[in-house]
Formats: sequence, structure tokens, C-alpha cells
Amino acid sequence: MLNKVKLIFLGDIVGSSGRKAVKIFLPELTKKFNPDFVIANAENAAGGYGLTEKVAEELFSYGIDILTSGNHIWKRQFFPYLQKTEKVLRPANYGKNAPGKGWTIYSKNNIKLGVINLEGRIFMRPLENPFVVGKNLAEELRKETPFIVIDFHAEATSEKLGLGYFLDGLVSAIIGTHTHVQTSDEKILSKGTGYITDVGMCGAVDSIIGMKIEQTLEMYLNMVPRKLEVEKSGKVKVEGIYLEFNEKGETTYMEKFRLID
Repeated sequence: MLNKVKLIFLGDIVGSSGRKAVKIFLPELTKKFNPDFVIANAENAAGGYGLTEKVAEELFSYGIDILTSGNHIWKRQFFPYLQKTEKVLRPANYGKNAPGKGWTIYSKNNIKLGVINLEGRIFMRPLENPFVVGKNLAEELRKETPFIVIDFHAEATSEKLGLGYFLDGLVSAIIGTHTHVQTSDEKILSKGTGYITDVGMCGAVDSIIGMKIEQTLEMYLNMVPRKLEVEKSGKVKVEGIYLEFNEKGETTYMEKFRLID
């Protein structure tokens, strides 16, 4: 009988600095937690904007099982790879004809893990309702496995909390991404769903959410939009969360982490 399922979820990987951090720290985290699955948000993993097949394969080689994403997944010509793989997800609440998939059931060591990727609507695109899409998908996935994790890529904390309470007891965990700032509100909700508003990021420590400080300040001071570059110098960090699920798919333990080199 399966006693527990163990998961590591890494925050948004930002460019080469984020990939470097994963390469450095994931072996250490794996040794400490011995996870059954590793998930990471990789929508900024290629140059800070989007993802490429080469970068995705690099991240898989470090031991990541599933890559989730968000609004930046469309920044590069990544569509053919999205169409042929179920290990890279885009948010499920885009249109039904959008490239790729927004959910998967990933099997490893005789354990099935359901993963759903959703994008918020407050201060973001007017997509399909993530509450409705998330509930419908979770109910379908529960027919095959009690272990279901949602990456909710959203801006507003209230929207993230709302989804947490709305789907409490239906999924194992709801993990927020997008802001790149790790929050301190991790908790197990009353019906057993693990929740955190934002799991943080993997990337440069001395940066503005992974990007060069000077360029970001210039943009704010001059009010002129510009493309920002990833900060590649200095220390790097990995932020994420470790969770354990019981045989019912309920979260029984969670521990966020931040490692800096």
C-alpha cells in the first residue's frame, strides 16, 4: 500500500541564471527529500521570456519531470514542441484550439500524478474562467488518480486564494506562480489541499524578479517600455516547496525552501 507521495515544485525559472541554480541545487534537494516527482514553472527559462525545446530538454536532464508555464509561453516559436510533448504544459484555460495541453497525467514508479496548469484573469488576459476549467479538469483527473497538483499562474493574491478554497478537497495542492516573490502563507486547507500564494523563483539574487536592475529602473523612471535582460552575474537562488500527500491525495506536510549560492 502506498504510504505517501512526495513532490518538489520549483518556482519560475528565469533565464540562464535560473537554470544554473536548478543544476546546482536540485541534486541537493533530491538527496534531502527523495521526491517521487519534480515540477517547475519554466515560462521564463529561455532568456527570461518563453521556452525552447533545447532549454526544456536541458531542464529535464537535471531531473525535472514536468514543466508548467503561463502567459510568457507564447513568446517564442515553441508551438511544434508543445504539440508533441505532454511534459510541457500551457495554461488549460486558453482556447480549445491553442497549441499544446493544459493538463497531463504523468506516470512514474507506478504512481500517477495529475498536473493542471491554469492562468489567472485579474490584471491578465480575459481567458476562460480558471475556476470552472480547473474544477472540471480536476473532477475528470480524479477518476484516474487522487494525486492532483495545480500550478495557478496568476497576479492577484485574492484570485489565487479564491481558487484554493474553491477546490479545497478536490486537488492535492494549489501552487501559485507568476510574481517571482515567495510568500509565507503556505498552509493545508481544511479539506486537505496544500496551498501557497506564490512559490517564488529560480534565478539571480541581486535582480528585479530575475532581470537586470539598471534596465528595470530605467524603464520605471522614463516610463518607456523596453525588453529587459536576464541578470547573469552574482549569486543565484532556488525557491520552491516540498509536499507530501497521503493515499487519499491530501497534503499532510509542506515545507518551502530557499537555497542561495
